[in-house]
Amino acid sequence: MDFKPYFSLNRQEKSGVFFLLLIIVVLQVILFLMKGSSTKGNFSVDKEAQIEIDSLKKVAGRKSSTAIYPFNPNYITDYKGYTLGMSPEQIDRLLTYRKSNLFVNTAEEFQQVTKVSDSLLKSMSPYFKFPDWVNKNNLKEGSVPTPNSITAKRKVYDYGETTKIKDLNSVTVEELKSIYGIGEKLSQRIVKFRNRLGGFMVNEQLYDVYGLEPEVVERTLLRFQVLKKPDFEKININTASAKKLMELVYIKRNVANGIIDYRNVNGSIVSFDELMNIENFPKDKIDRIKLYLTL
Repeated sequence: MDFKPYFSLNRQEKSGVFFLLLIIVVLQVILFLMKGSSTKGNFSVDKEAQIEIDSLKKVAGRKSSTAIYPFNPNYITDYKGYTLGMSPEQIDRLLTYRKSNLFVNTAEEFQQVTKVSDSLLKSMSPYFKFPDWVNKNNLKEGSVPTPNSITAKRKVYDYGETTKIKDLNSVTVEELKSIYGIGEKLSQRIVKFRNRLGGFMVNEQLYDVYGLEPEVVERTLLRFQVLKKPDFEKININTASAKKLMELVYIKRNVANGIIDYRNVNGSIVSFDELMNIENFPKDKIDRIKLYLTL
């Protein structure tokens, strides 16, 4: 079969094909330039908005790798606040507020105290768990808490105004059993935990007792608090053996051995912050652990 006739073009037809190809090339170039200009547009993000976006990205990343369980926001530690995306300033505001023996009882109050953004509060508040008696007496839905209403609610639950608070470091098993939610086993466990510590240094350590629910802890702290800190010899982190380090309930065998190995390689530990480099070190308990150690 002869294909030659099909590819034979006269001069006019050749000119038409040339101009058609030229038009196609020009259109492709224009389309390419338009796409490039659209992606390189003058797009800018407000600095504060960008900080918030970065914070939420960090929160999303941490949530994907670390399971978050319901918690009482009144007892957020530095490490917990960091994992939730809070800034150091926001965490400090809450800690300062709590040092005055004041509590937040709603997500709105939490935001008032810490000044977290609406978007960050929205990501955190689903995990907030307040005591049952707080939930029952919260302000009606849709109302905005005022300073007076917050103070009024707080007084309702501050049983210390009518009941003399006793020292958590001298409370007996029988006295602990008077708290709703604490039976024979839990009361003995609290006393055993206290004895192993050598005494509670801060009220928040009651949350570390295995099996003690946060709302039960809060009921307990309305009656018993650390009034007199224990007198004991602190453990020297630079000279103690692994066995001695393990006497502190927060330090497990593998962590104690890790501290010894770290000392052997790096010499004396000059800052408690160095402990964060130890594998499996309980970073969320560093504030408690420091209370029982010396350099």
